[in-house]
Amino acid sequence: MTDSFASTQDTARVQPGAFLTLHYRLSGATGDVVNTFGGKPSTLTLGMGELAPALEEKIIGLAEGERASFALPAGAAFSERNPELVQWVSRKLLSAQGDPNEQYEVGEVVEFPTPDGEGSYAGAVVQVREDGAVLFDFNHPLAGQPVTFEVEIIGII
Repeated sequence: MTDSFASTQDTARVQPGAFLTLHYRLSGATGDVVNTFGGKPSTLTLGMGELAPALEEKIIGLAEGERASFALPAGAAFSERNPELVQWVSRKLLSAQGDPNEQYEVGEVVEFPTPDGEGSYAGAVVQVREDGAVLFDFNHPLAGQPVTFEVEIIGII
């Protein structure tokens, strides 16, 4: 009698809610925004908001060990840029949220707690006024851009 287990076993495939270990790269017109290839892989659970839904959709069905690359048109991965997400924040509010002596630099990404304290969101510093107010862009850095998403599925649990 021969052992046919190895020949009939299906390769694990990414399913909704799966816990994954993977390498991935996100890039736009100006180059990489995130790239874990060549470094420590990421771990995440699909459906928990760790990847944009459009990116999660692309990896559903990929097999463990598979590597793929996807080109997404402008706005498909991270929506279009929303001008309402570019906002001035007063120095008074910034001081109340964190270190009152914090100095903000153009291009810096600042993380803020959500009102319920359960999560966070980030904004990029666009401009700093003399009175200390800061203009933040709360859009995703790849919003409104075509995106290349490259992924290698290392493990599926």
